[in-house]
Order: sequence, then structure tokens, then C-alpha cells
Amino acid sequence: MASRFEVRSFADVPRFFVRALAAWAQLKTSRGAVEASLIAQPLKRTFWTLSAWESREAIHGYARTEPHRGIMRELRPTMRTAVFTFWELPVGELPLDWDDARARLAAQLRADAENAS
Repeated sequence: MASRFEVRSFADVPRFFVRALAAWAQLKTSRGAVEASLIAQPLKRTFWTLSAWESREAIHGYARTEPHRGIMRELRPTMRTAVFTFWELPVGELPLDWDDARARLAAQLRADAENAS
């Protein structure tokens, strides 16, 4: 799974970053999490995540559990854009590749834009 978040203003960056760290701490102890990484680009108001999970159910379980669930609700109004993409691959292809993830996110963003039209 990969995600890209862009907050609306520079004023939103510190709160997003602090809350992202709380979600990150939760992820590290979540059942089914295999690996994860985060890229923060505060001067671009953009944050990227890349994670591998044992199953979709594990991802959804993490997202529905506090603090992640509350963080999503709290930060939703600060989002300019949020893009998510999911795919499956064999364990032998880990670790995840950021170039591949960014390409998948760009394709998902295009698909989302086409579906919104």
C-alpha cells in the first residue's frame, strides 16, 4: 500500500507531522504489518507512506483502530489531496520500492481524476 497526502497550508504541516508520528508508532506494533516507510516533505506540504501488510484485512484493522481512526477524522479537513493505492506481490519481492510506489500513486491519481470527470 502507498499513500500521498498534501495538506492545504504550511500551518497544517506541524500538526500533520506530529499526528503521523503517532500513527507510525501504532503501525510498528500492528498485527499484520510487515514493513513500512515514511517520507516527509514539509516544505512541499507533502507526506508519503509505503507499507507492506500480510493482508487487506490487516490494513483495514489498523485503519479502524485508535489512534489511526481518530487521526484520519481529525486531519481530513486539512487535506488538499490524499491518494491511496494497493497491490499485491510475493514476499520474495520485498523490500518495497519507492520508485514503483510513486509510479503507482501517479497512475492512481490519474485514474481518480478520470473517474471524477
